[in-house]
Amino acid sequence: MTTVWYVYFLELSNGDNHVGSTDDLRRRFGSHSRGEVTSTKAYLPVVLKSYVAVPSKVHARQLEVYFKSGSGKAFAKKRLLR
Repeated sequence: MTTVWYVYFLELSNGDNHVGSTDDLRRRFGSHSRGEVTSTKAYLPVVLKSYVAVPSKVHARQLEVYFKSGSGKAFAKKRLLR
């Protein structure tokens, strides 16, 4: 069985966006919402704005890095975070 991976976008309480990846989106979003993730716990509440499903961890990590780059942020803002 193939595991689906997700690249997700959270909107933080300060208006910034956080990008991450996981193979269990519900669990990971719950961790963010409960303040268990160091990078987002100071910016609660968080809102899941969008996500992309991909077939592998490698692809998810590559997309996460891309979406954290300048052109990736611009693409996400225009196409995924309206």
